[in-house]
Amino acid sequence: MSKPLFPALSLFLAATAGRNMTRPAYIAVAVGVAMMVLLTVDPAYEAAHRWVDAVLWACLAFFVFEWAVRLRHAVRSQRALAYAFSFRGLVDLVAAAAIPVALLAGAGPESAWLLGVLWVLKLVPGIPGLRQLRRVMVVESGPLLSVLVIFLMVVLLASVAEHFLEREAQPQTFGSVPAALWWAVVTMATVGYGDVVPVTLLGRMVAALVMISGLGVFGLWTGILATGFAAETRRDNFLKTWESVSKVPFFAALGPAAIADVTNMLRTMDLPPHTMIIRKGQQGDCMYFIASGEVEVDLPGGKKVALGEGAFFGEMALLGNATRNANITTTGVTRLLVLDLVDFRLLMARHPELGQTIDAEARRRALENK
Repeated sequence: MSKPLFPALSLFLAATAGRNMTRPAYIAVAVGVAMMVLLTVDPAYEAAHRWVDAVLWACLAFFVFEWAVRLRHAVRSQRALAYAFSFRGLVDLVAAAAIPVALLAGAGPESAWLLGVLWVLKLVPGIPGLRQLRRVMVVESGPLLSVLVIFLMVVLLASVAEHFLEREAQPQTFGSVPAALWWAVVTMATVGYGDVVPVTLLGRMVAALVMISGLGVFGLWTGILATGFAAETRRDNFLKTWESVSKVPFFAALGPAAIADVTNMLRTMDLPPHTMIIRKGQQGDCMYFIASGEVEVDLPGGKKVALGEGAFFGEMALLGNATRNANITTTGVTRLLVLDLVDFRLLMARHPELGQTIDAEARRRALENK
């Protein structure tokens, strides 16, 4: 019975030392946070306090063990300081030590266990979208900070204006600039709680201008982030498509500038096995290059031809006959590069040698299909 256990334990320790979130770690975070929330519900906690406490201590023990394994691995790899001061290392330390330190400092058990909410930070490094968000924030930091300055200026100006206009009518609410800041932030954010409202005519006119400014400021932030995400997405897609294009022998003779030109025109398509790409009789408006995988062409007369990596198909519909003359299906997981009709004509105009190669291949296939 011990033989299958040790390999599994070794794999688990290797995955944990690699600083990746393992399945037990995800379970520990989910269960631990759920128990922490249940701890604040008095009737539920009173009914099952022993189970809740036991699960919380078990989750804490797991995170301590996980931190110890990673620290030991970092010491052996001579990267102890790099791990200790990395975001992952600091999160592991907080997850393992925050609650024990709070208990030793004299905090009550219920208050100390609330620090278990910090366990959710262990999920942050594993979220791929956050890396993209960080790149967008860095690239667009200038415009974002400029809008932030505008936001702070409007808030300050509005606070001073409302203090001047409303201090006699509402001394408790607008009696000082710091007191008016709450109203300014709430109004600028267009939340409108209604707990603080100007009553004078000029005060309401200022409030209207602040609300309109708030819409503009948050619209600018949204537009900057959306543009940044769109640019980052295009960059990622370009890099992925470039890698696929460079592997296709058909484009191997092209220089970097030509490959970049082709990459901007192509779009990738990942398909599972046994997926029909082209159906006979359909109207064709694009052709395909096989970046990886294989497709099967079902020709008239029952003849079947396999096309592998580097081959292309569907060009007949772009060279004159727009009707597809064969069924084409993937035989395995396949990545295709798709070239639409408009881009096809533009590419042929820019690179006539590609057009000659495609035309020669199309004629050869037409003769074979007769």
